Amino acid sequence: MSRLLQLKDASLSYGVQLLDKAELLVNKGERLCLVGRNGTGKSTLLKVVSGEVHLDDGLRIVDNNVRISVLPQDPPVTSDISVFDYVAQGLAQVGELLKEYHHLTHEMAQRQDDKIFARMEVVQKELDHLQGWQLETRIEQVLTQLQLPGEQSLSELSGGWRRKAALARALVVEPDILLLDEPTNHLDVSMIEWLERQLMDFKGAMMFVSHDRAFIRRVATRIVDLDRGQLVSYPGNYQEYLDKKAKDLEVEEQQNKLFDKKLSQEETWIRQGIKARRTRNEGRVRALIALRKEHAQRREKMGTSKVTLSDTNQSGKLVFDVKDLSYAYDGQPIVKDLTTAILRGDRIALVGANGSGKTTLIRLLLGELTPDKGEIKRGTNLEIAYFDQHREQLDPEKTVIDVVADGKREIDINGRSRHVISYLQDFLFTPDRANSPVKALSGGEKNRLLLAKLLSKPSNLLIMDEPTNDLDVETLEMLEDTLMQYSGTLLLVSHDREFVDNVVTSSLYFEGNGVVRDFIGGYQEIFKWYEEKQKKQDKQETKVKNDSPKPDASAKPRKKLSYKLQLELEQLPATIERLEEQVEEFQNTVNAPDFFKQDPTTSNDMLQKLSELQAQLEQAYARWDELESMTQE
Repeated sequence: MSRLLQLKDASLSYGVQLLDKAELLVNKGERLCLVGRNGTGKSTLLKVVSGEVHLDDGLRIVDNNVRISVLPQDPPVTSDISVFDYVAQGLAQVGELLKEYHHLTHEMAQRQDDKIFARMEVVQKELDHLQGWQLETRIEQVLTQLQLPGEQSLSELSGGWRRKAALARALVVEPDILLLDEPTNHLDVSMIEWLERQLMDFKGAMMFVSHDRAFIRRVATRIVDLDRGQLVSYPGNYQEYLDKKAKDLEVEEQQNKLFDKKLSQEETWIRQGIKARRTRNEGRVRALIALRKEHAQRREKMGTSKVTLSDTNQSGKLVFDVKDLSYAYDGQPIVKDLTTAILRGDRIALVGANGSGKTTLIRLLLGELTPDKGEIKRGTNLEIAYFDQHREQLDPEKTVIDVVADGKREIDINGRSRHVISYLQDFLFTPDRANSPVKALSGGEKNRLLLAKLLSKPSNLLIMDEPTNDLDVETLEMLEDTLMQYSGTLLLVSHDREFVDNVVTSSLYFEGNGVVRDFIGGYQEIFKWYEEKQKKQDKQETKVKNDSPKPDASAKPRKKLSYKLQLELEQLPATIERLEEQVEEFQNTVNAPDFFKQDPTTSNDMLQKLSELQAQLEQAYARWDELESMTQE
């Protein structure tokens, strides 16, 4: 492999030693996943590789002609720059020329001016010299793939859409080294799968930080482990890394027992967590199979016996009973004729595209919204704990201890008194870190703190909205264990496929247009059901095609079309004109300044409809060419 970048004897300290004479090689065509605990310096290492952060000591070796592009962890700040201009900025000089030409074109459309035309000629010649038109096409292709509105102002987009814009800016450069920090954050599963396909086809080298294990398993060709300032490379896939890392830690334990005694509780947890992971996963799978079987049987009983709610008899057992629930927003159905029962102990994932209505359903269940039709009966004595993905419950000025214990040193956990420091160590906070202010914590640490705060309070209904963002793999597995032991009811919104599959007993899948389907299991079961459905449809279409009358092979081509085909040919120009008008109408709607201020479901449906109309228009043109050619035979 040809080397693109090397770190040699790299050292870097920010109060703690993040890199201690570390070594790293990045070769062409590799897809490196950087793993390690929150706070070990993964994001900082990406900045070292990009050249944004300089080493205290050691060498960063990279040729001047190696292009490096970065997708940062946080979405870009809001500004009045258009999405097209923001993405074009990633192309340096050519990007600035494309931005100018883009604006000049719009000015010429509004008013004819010789000065504008003259400047356009100059810019056009420069773009010809720099092969800029190919880059413009690349920008348009990436914007289309991500369904991003090029003329929309960045300030008018939500955080998720701005992150998509940042992703477009990183991809459009086609760099030699692509750096991605938590690339799946804020993306739904369909967009994650699209991203996986794009990255699998990427020809350059790639280095990324991700908590999404399904994403890591699909994309990574090599794992680089950052542990106590050292970088250790593990060739192969993610499972091979887990196995080899566990063996390495066993050897370390055998060779240096005295050192093991001096390890902090946090480091001990790392060793034991990885060493026991495979056994724990096997136990989790067995437990899930049993729970899902029991859950399916309970659902069947509920469905066949049509249980009638009674506060006296059903108290604490039935959490929500939903009958024929419908709700629409701005004329767009979010939930339509949904009937389901949520029982105590259920762990249910709400999955679907961004803006499909998952949060809306939660608000309906909790009584924050009134349904248009149907009925929701709620169990009595619900004690709710809510995990907010924006972490608005955390006061940035308070210390970690005070957030959880509010000035106390002892807290009650499941009827047992515990010292708050001991409890926080369960969530990987050292005694020193427990006294830090919230504003000094990383994103992953803030998520762990919010988990500690919520799980310290009594609850029988836990609602979690994207709890896995910014968490490292070890913390994810700790959270999985915690949720497996939770005796209450869990409603989980997450696009992390492996996390969902490891935790839930069932799922509510938001298919679109108000259709919500109930599945036993998680993403794997959902994908399997839709794959089987598609196979049946394909089989039926093949049967219909095979049963159709076959054309006479001996018949000679006819120059004159049949009456039916001639009529189709005559009608096609009007069809094409109608489709062109509809595409133009939808395109104008999408380009409107307030388009993305409306409900995400509405905007997504409009974009989908535009895509369908464009496809129909292309098919109409192709059919017209086909029929025209037949008349020439």
